Amino acid sequence: MIAPTERDASRRAANARKRQSRRPSRLGTLAGATPKPDRVREEDAGFPGLLARTWQKASDAADLRSALDILLTLDGHVPAEVQLGGLRTADTAALKIVAGLTWPGESAPEVAVEEGAPTAFLGEVGLTTGGRIVVRVPSQQPLAKQHRLVAGVLRVPWTEAHLNAYRAEVDAAHEAFARGVADSRRWLGEQGAKDRDELLARLTEAARRTAPFILYAEDKQYTNFRDTNTVTGKTLWPGHPDCALSSLTGLPLELWSDHDALLVVGLSLLIRSAGAGRIEEANGMQLSLGNVGRLLEHTRRNYNAALGEERITAAADASVDELMALAGGLGTNRPDVARSVQLYREIHGALIHKVEKVAGPYGEVATARDRQVTDHLRATLPVFGDSLAELELADGLDPAWLARPYGEFGTGLEAVVYEAVAATTAAFKADFSMSRGLRSLPELVRALRAESWDEITEWGITDFFCCVVPAQEARRHFGDSLATLADTAWAMSSRMQYNSWHFIAGNLPRTQKVLDRDHFIPPTIPDIAHYSDQHHHGHVNNSVRFTIRSPQSVQVCGRPFNGFMDLRIVRADGEPYTEQEMLAAHRVAAFIARMTSQAAALAEQGEQAEVTAFDSAWHWKTVTGTPVEEAGSEPARTPVH
Repeated sequence: MIAPTERDASRRAANARKRQSRRPSRLGTLAGATPKPDRVREEDAGFPGLLARTWQKASDAADLRSALDILLTLDGHVPAEVQLGGLRTADTAALKIVAGLTWPGESAPEVAVEEGAPTAFLGEVGLTTGGRIVVRVPSQQPLAKQHRLVAGVLRVPWTEAHLNAYRAEVDAAHEAFARGVADSRRWLGEQGAKDRDELLARLTEAARRTAPFILYAEDKQYTNFRDTNTVTGKTLWPGHPDCALSSLTGLPLELWSDHDALLVVGLSLLIRSAGAGRIEEANGMQLSLGNVGRLLEHTRRNYNAALGEERITAAADASVDELMALAGGLGTNRPDVARSVQLYREIHGALIHKVEKVAGPYGEVATARDRQVTDHLRATLPVFGDSLAELELADGLDPAWLARPYGEFGTGLEAVVYEAVAATTAAFKADFSMSRGLRSLPELVRALRAESWDEITEWGITDFFCCVVPAQEARRHFGDSLATLADTAWAMSSRMQYNSWHFIAGNLPRTQKVLDRDHFIPPTIPDIAHYSDQHHHGHVNNSVRFTIRSPQSVQVCGRPFNGFMDLRIVRADGEPYTEQEMLAAHRVAAFIARMTSQAAALAEQGEQAEVTAFDSAWHWKTVTGTPVEEAGSEPARTPVH
């Protein structure tokens, strides 16, 4: 037992360390001691700046349709279909009539407008500060009185012919909306009060464990994102009276709003088809049965193509029963699809929208990146193999090498992580690459054997690590300062440590303490992100624009830990990453995961090695090439690597 005086001294030392800055350039100094921040975020940085530029360009467009094309894509930053799915019922009808705007493959009714026909109604098109297109239609107030707009509005003259065509189009659209509401209420009624409450509890838990989403039912917004929360998330806890889902618990169905009924049915369909992760594929969408059905049908075609047969039957219509059957078929067959092809998500950061895709074969670009990384690893580590998938420890090498010192590293596993990340930065022409994990596999083995689930939830972010390796040229984004580059690398490392902390609890038995602990469902498939420097403060401040992420599972004591580690690659500018590059990065990450699993097996056999590298001092020395004692002064311009 530790004596009280020793315990107190240890606590005082720990608290003193917490009061110090963790930035590499200020090691040993008090946190918050500088008179002003080193870098001040510009007012138009990120999403507000993008919206302002988009609106200006749309305002300068030659005609309405050209302006709409700019607004729909936020000037090339998102697919047009994302915004199409977010239009309200009346707005969809209006733009179909006055601009001929429809979903791909659909046609708009022809409106015969006589030359010189007078304006019967002056409509408006606007862009909200949430990035959403809105339309003023007959009988509505000006948009500025309904929404927070980026700037002004585009005036849209309607003739009598437009009004007549709109009347027929919007009546049909409202009838379809009403049928969807009635069918949703019917289905919810058939579930019974008890099952509805259980369904609401499952949906609330899914929302709580899912990354940010923003969904709509006409003008009503449902989101777990930041201070606008209307659904359980970072701000609203389960059971909070302001949560749109929790507030329905125990409420008679006839008192639910139509919007709430669509929300519950829409979320149920999405989750049934692929788990909570599917919710993010509806980001920005109107949760009508038609829109959800369109997403599910697109997925069905992709899955059947991957399976090589029409295994999943299409919905006969947009009824809830038919869509539930389709969603169930997708969910049932998704594991087989994932074994047949590489699934991944394409993320459009401007609207936080994700699209599940099926990757093609490993091609020339993937093979070239694979070869570059493989050559580097064979030159720096005791491994052999002609490709990343074939890399193994050298013949005759004791696997315990992973737990022994190697070169400048405390363990071979540390060397594996660093060399794989460094090779990725070079091969993928990245500004930063990084990989994260747990510092002490032996501690995890001990806790798992003791079934100390609650103890694992109490580990902090410093119990995890992330190795970040920037390119020398990346300092151009940070005032050509190596000190700032080192600070940025460490900021990324700290955030990735948090991600490891955030995911690990999602792999544990659901004790009360595990349920109470903040965590997300661990990711299982890779993704490519475009324009991620829009909302996330760290991404905006550190120019995280184009990325690849490859999460990997690691087996420890026979238990799979999804998202236990990942490989991330970042470009601050230039060209977006491609599917081929993602496929190669996924194999780099798989190599690190294989080595980590072998290290976990060593820990199960009694090896006590831990990862001690990759702290703030390590990042300073590695990035700047100067001793950590010199932290605080701008180093020379040539880093170690």
